[in-house]
Amino acid sequence: MSARRVVLGVSGASGAMLSLAVARHLASLEVEIDLVTSSAAKRTLAEECGPQALQMLTAMATRSHAIDDIGAAIASGSVPVSGMIVAPCSMRSLAAIAHGLDDNLLTRAAAVQLKERRCLVLLAREAPLTLAHLRNMTAATEMGAIVMPPTPAFYLSHSTLTEVASQIAARAVDLLAVSPPRAQPWSPEAEG
Repeated sequence: MSARRVVLGVSGASGAMLSLAVARHLASLEVEIDLVTSSAAKRTLAEECGPQALQMLTAMATRSHAIDDIGAAIASGSVPVSGMIVAPCSMRSLAAIAHGLDDNLLTRAAAVQLKERRCLVLLAREAPLTLAHLRNMTAATEMGAIVMPPTPAFYLSHSTLTEVASQIAARAVDLLAVSPPRAQPWSPEAEG
């Protein structure tokens, strides 16, 4: 298995800056990025991060795949990758993944990670959560996915959203174990 290739799925949930932060971490590690973005993700990237956001994201990717290209290499378990991060992960994408609805390349690539027993990290973005969301999170977790709501590490006292997003993205990348840990760890002061 290649430890230097990761699938980055970007769905249309709010939190588009998370996709850019994940891509920055992976690119800085010289990890190959297979990017797949939904149409809603393209709109959210533009609205939340500016008109050049999709272009910046695509520039960091090694390969970009169309959402409807279910014949792309990442739709097959025979293509070795270290895993996949969906950042952000909409409740629609989460539901499709949890129920095996491989209806586009993002959900198919996620299903491939699960069937091949590879790491799948879902930065599930919604609040508040309905019972359907919680059940879908449980189903995805039972299949082997890691559901990681992008919750800020308040204890690190970040001063900007960019710092918050970078920390969350670093934790997601750390879960793939493609490099030594990148996230800033908790470091309690010495008691005395």
